[in-house]
Amino acid sequence: MANPEHLSILTRGVAAWNQWRTEHIDTQPDLHNANLRRANLREANLERADLRKANLALADLDGAYLNGADLREAKLGRARLHQSQLGNANLGGANLCEAYLLFASLFEASLEGANLERTDLRKANLQRANLRNATLCEANLSQATLFGAYLGYSNLSRAFLSGAFLTGADLSEANLSGADLAGANLERSILVKTTCNKATFTGCYIHGISAWDLRLEEAQQTNLVITPSGEPEITVDQLEVAQFIYLLLNNQRIRQVIDTITSKVVLILGRFTPERVKVLEAIRENLRNLDYLPVLFNFDKPETRDITETVSTLAHMARFVIADITDAKSIPQELMAIVPNLPSVAVQPLLLASQREYGMFEHFKRFPWVLDTVLYQDQETLLRSLESTVILPAEQKAKELIAMQRK
Repeated sequence: MANPEHLSILTRGVAAWNQWRTEHIDTQPDLHNANLRRANLREANLERADLRKANLALADLDGAYLNGADLREAKLGRARLHQSQLGNANLGGANLCEAYLLFASLFEASLEGANLERTDLRKANLQRANLRNATLCEANLSQATLFGAYLGYSNLSRAFLSGAFLTGADLSEANLSGADLAGANLERSILVKTTCNKATFTGCYIHGISAWDLRLEEAQQTNLVITPSGEPEITVDQLEVAQFIYLLLNNQRIRQVIDTITSKVVLILGRFTPERVKVLEAIRENLRNLDYLPVLFNFDKPETRDITETVSTLAHMARFVIADITDAKSIPQELMAIVPNLPSVAVQPLLLASQREYGMFEHFKRFPWVLDTVLYQDQETLLRSLESTVILPAEQKAKELIAMQRK
């Protein structure tokens, strides 16, 4: 229970209380479990006070000094804390439902597991505050400062965060469903496995954001600013795309990787059985010697996933495709997914002369980006002429297709 003497002094009024605090600067007030419901504590000096489990519901604490106070599990529902000072205060498990904290300072305060449902925190200072597991459903944090705050696992569903400063904040596995973050500053913030369904991110500043495994069903993600504050703005849509675009613009090594993928990758398709594996190795080696990046898809291996999807993805990245249709099994289906849909990718077919083209291959010959089939008598013959009859014609066709795209 609260210290009776301390409680008696407080009931005399704020002036008497503050005078006593001035005269007993080293005394820690013991008001835990005190019933202060509807109390007038405006501008009261409650710094370092023990207010654990105290009932402060509907109390007037406007301008009160609560820095370093222990308010764990305190009842502050619908209390007024306008411009109150709560720096380094411990509000773990406290109930602040519908409390009024406009312009309040909660610098480095602990609000772990606190109930802040429908709480008014507009323009409040929550810099480096701990809000782990806090409930902030429908809370109003518009223009609040949450720089470096920890909001992991918190529930911010339908919260108002428009114009909030969340620079460097950690929102890992938080629930932002239906939250309004329009114009918020999320620079260098962490959003890992964060639920953002139906959230609004329009006009957010997201330079340096770390966004992975987000749930973004029906989220509004337009006009995201990927450049740092103070620089000319570059805006894009979609959070996960935005961080990639920024890296692409500002990381030379990543640009080099992208350039390599789009200008040097050659996809090799074929059924390379142990007897014919030397053909594969020869094609690979020749491509490497000519500074290409060969990517092999061997249909002789067991299927472990959707082959058509995989081949199509690889083909989209390739400069051209070399398809050995000798003893083809899966290849017809994969070429059907590639050829009609990728007019910018040249396809060079190969066929062992002793075999015949499969029936439906005739269909592909009407596409201009499919070159004439190169017939080879045996492995040695193919290897001797591989560069001149296969690689160089495919490269020439790739250049022609690129030139046509640029017209």
